[in-house]
Amino acid sequence: MDKTQAMSPQADPNRTMAMAAPQSVTQAWKPEPTIRVQVVSSRDATLANGPAREQFLVEIDSPTQEGLPGLASQAPRTALNLCLVIDRSGSMEGAPLTYVKQACHHVVDLLNPDDILSIISFSDTAEVLMPPQRVTNKAPIKQGIDQLQPGNTTNLYDALSFAMQSLQQGIETRRATRMVVLSDGDPTSGIKDYPTLVQHAEAIKNAGITMTFLGFGPDYNEELLAGMAKKSGGNYYFIPRPELIPEIFRAELQKLLSVAATNLTIELKLSRWVNLKAATGLTALPTGNTLTLPLTDLERGSTLQQIFDLEFPNHPLGHYRVAQATLRYDNTSNGQTESVPIDLVMEFTADAARYGAARNPRVTQAADVAAASRLVEKTIMGLKTGQLTQMAAIQDLQKTQALLVQDGRTIEAQEVTMALRALQSGDLGGAEKTLMGTVVQLDQGKRQS
Repeated sequence: MDKTQAMSPQADPNRTMAMAAPQSVTQAWKPEPTIRVQVVSSRDATLANGPAREQFLVEIDSPTQEGLPGLASQAPRTALNLCLVIDRSGSMEGAPLTYVKQACHHVVDLLNPDDILSIISFSDTAEVLMPPQRVTNKAPIKQGIDQLQPGNTTNLYDALSFAMQSLQQGIETRRATRMVVLSDGDPTSGIKDYPTLVQHAEAIKNAGITMTFLGFGPDYNEELLAGMAKKSGGNYYFIPRPELIPEIFRAELQKLLSVAATNLTIELKLSRWVNLKAATGLTALPTGNTLTLPLTDLERGSTLQQIFDLEFPNHPLGHYRVAQATLRYDNTSNGQTESVPIDLVMEFTADAARYGAARNPRVTQAADVAAASRLVEKTIMGLKTGQLTQMAAIQDLQKTQALLVQDGRTIEAQEVTMALRALQSGDLGGAEKTLMGTVVQLDQGKRQS
């Protein structure tokens, strides 16, 4: 069902009346909005006065600006507040650190004087290689990067703290603020435990900073890096070979340059007689009737798909607003914090033919993709614990791969393909590291253009 509905001023606050269809009018050209929101329910109507359960798909997209009709246009470039966090522990000696330096050179080349860049390096301790500054003179920045030398252990916690302090100096709503962390190892000095590091990532996100983690080599902790990426709303990449570091760095930066909205959140309030059973990216259900979900940054041309799975134990007849939500975000094009109201509306009926109708395939597909994240996690855990054979894991992943291909999620399908190849060659660690990236992306609910 795709329909627009609005509240009647005299109506019960939980009851929603449909609007009449507007008459066709001719309008002058105007730019596309930064954010568009559409709500689609799994069925037109569901069972009244008895147990029922339906799903709602909330699609949030940022269209590509095409400019005036007949004229070519160039998409606006997002100003950045960027901090590179570089692991220079002993295991980085040689080719890994050489490729990291090359990748950082590429990053500097793509920045302009409106961007703010800072660089933190870490080994036994964290150091500020470059404090936050506008990228006006690139040569000395590259010279500083070239002076990086390998150290010994890996103090990730302090590096993140230093990077957070640097980024906080340049935070503003018209910029995309991002911390990009590259490491090939497990934290071996400073604060090392998983819960504290993940909580640290969440605190950094709450300060308005998104984090991207790039892990490579056989020894880094993929669960830790992926867990921190999820908590911070950022990305996670597994880099199987050091020579791929520059290309993945460049791809991440290109995404950042097209960020249209940052600090996105959905605040959801359930109406009477409604329970939340699941939501995209949600690992624990709320105890009350309200929920705030942080979302990842949104690039122009991309779409976020958020599924809300709602239960109605015994809902009366009629049209009702079953949940009210507000999307909030920072618009990077004008520097304003904006919001969009969202109503989730359902008709409750005693007509068996109506509530027994087929579900909307668009909603079903999105819900299946959202659920695939938990299936991939189960596959990873089954492989690690030995409860799942290699053949059974391959069969599960092939089903997930087919689902992702059907949904047009090329990037995630390619990652599953890489994991399948790793499993078939006996590289269990490589498969697990790759699949953690798939889990992070599916939990974000993002579809790339």
